[in-house]
Amino acid sequence: MKHLVVLTGAGISAESGIPTFRDAGGLWEGYRIEDVASPEGWHRNPKMVLDFYNQRRKRALEVKPNRGHEILAELEAHFNVTVVTQNVDNLHERAGSSHVIHLHGSLFESRSTVDESLVYPIEGWELNLGDTCEKGSQLRPNIVWFGELVPMMDAAIQYVTKADLFLVVGTSLVVYPAAGLVHYVRHDTPRFLVDTNIPDLSFSGSRFEVVQDKAGTGLEKLKSRLLELA
Repeated sequence: MKHLVVLTGAGISAESGIPTFRDAGGLWEGYRIEDVASPEGWHRNPKMVLDFYNQRRKRALEVKPNRGHEILAELEAHFNVTVVTQNVDNLHERAGSSHVIHLHGSLFESRSTVDESLVYPIEGWELNLGDTCEKGSQLRPNIVWFGELVPMMDAAIQYVTKADLFLVVGTSLVVYPAAGLVHYVRHDTPRFLVDTNIPDLSFSGSRFEVVQDKAGTGLEKLKSRLLELA
């Protein structure tokens, strides 16, 4: 089977009802991004940060995967599919995708604040002050915040360099380092993009086949084209 690598962003989750990370006012669900998505915000007010992610987690459990998620899972019947996602929800997994790399971490994991190798699943939707790791330290969301390294980036690069096809869904390709994955695609690898807003792709050095549409309907249009290359 050929290897299809898919890079997904906020646009695909937005169709399921999960708000995108930023809006025009620089807020996220009414919160300043720097207050809930940075180590400094965590140190200032860990309770507020925990409450914020508890509400995001609760919301993520209430929504369902959409047709875009389902199509990517269905493509596993024809390709060896690796989904590299910037999203922290679990909608890809719930739709049936079996190999998902979360660049920015997972809403449904916590990690130790003294030993980042200690990662735990979160059952339900709450993580609270007083929840500690085996070393007695407070647990935090296992989310990559601004100013932190992206530990799964190297793994993602390895898959992208070996891709036989590369597909971008629901992302504007302006958030780095994720957008930089485009530079690791082999020059002769077919590239596809599905998004409502088509970014300037001149930086990529290679042409994309573009479908300007939402993830679900756009992937429905593109699916037959992908299967021609299987």
